[in-house]
Amino acid sequence: MADGVESWNVLEWTQVTTPKHGLEKFLLEAEDVIVHNTGVVLLNTGEAGALAVTNFRLLFVSQASKCIIELGTIPLTAIEKFTDDVKLSSVLRNSEKRELLQVIGKDMRVVTFAFLPKTLQRSAVMNALKRWTKPSQLWDMYAFQCGPSKFKNSNPKLRLLKEYYRFFGKRLVHLPTDESYIILNDRWRITTINSTYTLCPTYPSTLVVPRSISDEELLQAASFRTSRRIPVISWCNPGSGAVLARSSQPRVGPFMSSRNHSDERLVTGLCSSSADSSSSRRKLYIVDARPIANALANNVKGGGSESSSNYFKSEVVFLGIDNIHVMRESLSRLREYVDTHGTTSSEGTSSFLRNGGSTWGGGNLSSMSGSASTLGDTGWLTHVQNVLSGAAWIAARIAFESASVLVHCSDGWDRTTQLVSLASLLLDPYYRTFKGFQALVEKDWLAFGHPFADRMGIPTVTDLATSSSTEMLTRQSSYGGNPSSSPLRSQSGSNLPGARGGATHGHGQASDNISPILLQWVDCVSQLLRLYPCAFEFSSNFLVDFLDAVLSCRFGNFLCNCERERQQASASEVCGCIWVYLSDLRAIGGKSHEHFNLFYDPARHEEPILPPAAALAPTIWPQFHLRWACPSESHASELESMWRTMNIKYSEMSKVKEVSESKARDLKLKSEALSAELLKEKQKSSSALATANRVHRENRAIKRAVQSLGCRVNLSTNQSRPSSDLIASTYSDDPSDDSPHDLSVSISAIEDAGGVAGGNPLSCVCESMCPFRTKDGCKWPNEQCAQMGSQFVGLKADFDAFDRLSIYDRYFDTD
Repeated sequence: MADGVESWNVLEWTQVTTPKHGLEKFLLEAEDVIVHNTGVVLLNTGEAGALAVTNFRLLFVSQASKCIIELGTIPLTAIEKFTDDVKLSSVLRNSEKRELLQVIGKDMRVVTFAFLPKTLQRSAVMNALKRWTKPSQLWDMYAFQCGPSKFKNSNPKLRLLKEYYRFFGKRLVHLPTDESYIILNDRWRITTINSTYTLCPTYPSTLVVPRSISDEELLQAASFRTSRRIPVISWCNPGSGAVLARSSQPRVGPFMSSRNHSDERLVTGLCSSSADSSSSRRKLYIVDARPIANALANNVKGGGSESSSNYFKSEVVFLGIDNIHVMRESLSRLREYVDTHGTTSSEGTSSFLRNGGSTWGGGNLSSMSGSASTLGDTGWLTHVQNVLSGAAWIAARIAFESASVLVHCSDGWDRTTQLVSLASLLLDPYYRTFKGFQALVEKDWLAFGHPFADRMGIPTVTDLATSSSTEMLTRQSSYGGNPSSSPLRSQSGSNLPGARGGATHGHGQASDNISPILLQWVDCVSQLLRLYPCAFEFSSNFLVDFLDAVLSCRFGNFLCNCERERQQASASEVCGCIWVYLSDLRAIGGKSHEHFNLFYDPARHEEPILPPAAALAPTIWPQFHLRWACPSESHASELESMWRTMNIKYSEMSKVKEVSESKARDLKLKSEALSAELLKEKQKSSSALATANRVHRENRAIKRAVQSLGCRVNLSTNQSRPSSDLIASTYSDDPSDDSPHDLSVSISAIEDAGGVAGGNPLSCVCESMCPFRTKDGCKWPNEQCAQMGSQFVGLKADFDAFDRLSIYDRYFDTD
């Protein structure tokens, strides 16, 4: 605690109040600061900072790092209770006098804040907590003030209908309209008799029931079940046809004397092998989640359990799972154990030094075994094991025997929900994915009416006009039979917290009804994830974030007690959606996000996972139970951490590889384009060379022809031009090229030694035979010529003379 004392001493007394809180950058959308204090010390860590109460959470910002301290920041709805009656250990008892405030959370945290003495800081914070941890009505909660924002919710009723279709092997193309029921196959149908919630106020608007049972019989059967929660299908094995059904306890009354023919027909329809209920039937197990003593005690109140003699080919089994009050006290003892024996406690001292001792556990070596028994005394792990064993037994009956199972407890919304949803998770690999987990929670926890408002101690909508007296009496029996703990009474504001001065303050919403039922179920899922690390797409960190989001009540999905109440409050339209929020978190990190299970291998677990009883020995869930008291031990295993680090590096390298491959593809395309251009140039060059060779051969032929006539062809060039330009312009085929070629051509006669154009016999003949020859020599073309060949004799390159020739010129007189 030395660090804590030092942090306390360095505080400036002038920082007690400030005109501006300066917390704007830490606030969420629509989050407002109600109370703000500086100079507050978080006793757990000895860190000084600013403590603020907003309309959403208790916010603690470090004075040194100017960052939010997660341990000291807790949503208001996640606060179970707070007190100013804090008793410190002997290590701190003689320290400087301070005003203390201890906050106990539903998420296993216990934090203590130390305020400057002789100020109104603690009083201001406590008054704000009394007001904002207990909103007077549902609309005052942050979820309604914030609105949907970017986390908009789609139609949850449509998602439930799609899930019905999915586990029957069908696909919902469009939402049916104006139909009282929908045929799924020859055995089952979807009924909309509860579309106005008149059949059962806490059930969803659509239910899957046997096709052989009419809606009139459903109404008759509803009167025989507590809270009118009749047996309905929660999951079906599309291969074997075995079903997992749920309901509340039957109203058999004392001595199990009451019966209901419609209820018996409905239950019998669950185990029929075809639409004809009189055909061959499969085995039916009726699973009562309660201890048998509790079930018998409910007989006196009009409830009880079924008699196997009234339900053909059935067997009644009791699982012995305790009620919500036992679970609440068990978690409270576990939280106290973790805070006492953690690395640091709410007192800011280590378990090694607590109670003045110098050894582990605070005292002496014998306290080691004592601490272990203390963990066992909490009973939490035993309760978790009971739920796991019960769900595994149910799943085994469906998987191995193809039997149908009907599960219920008293009201069918606490233990029943735990068992049915956990058995479905074991049976159906789809529920072990992100999408499947959402579908499972929305079906069994939300649609089928787990009372989240009551279990979390938050307000809900009140509709006395539609609530029957029978339903309210049933709810009172669920709350322990005390009318003062009824949610209607608690909503009226009669249970307001008392005054300060050593009192413990909680929510006004019937704190006796608060119970960690969902938390316990998620704990069971984490135990299965530990046993089968390759079977789940999500990780333990996802389960922690999911629980935190639920307890924060930041979103509208888990408000109220049932689908009907959420519809009355327009929660899905007005509030944000938790599933969109979690999906956005995963999208930021991609496949390397901590929500993804790195070991997930769906091919290894395509079938149901059925753990043996010996393997169902749970342990402390470190990521949730130990994250505040033992933060270093709450992280994932070293192997998983290394794997995740390597996976992140692999993802980064994969991105670099993709960029490099993209650049390589671009270079390849450019290279191919250059190669194509080079090929075109090469073809042009080959064509030009072929043209040049052809012209060269033609020139040689012309030259030989001219020489055969006794003439010489003389070429002369302008030496100032490059030869390459000259050749290119000379052999150019472009008719528009009229540029001067600087090439002159002359043709001269080949003279012999005697000066006569001799050597050529034709020339001699021409001269001897020409009648026009004079002493001045040949006068052609100005004179007539006796022979064609003589026209070239002595001819210089006079192209104008050639141009004047005509095809009508004659060189010989006609005979």
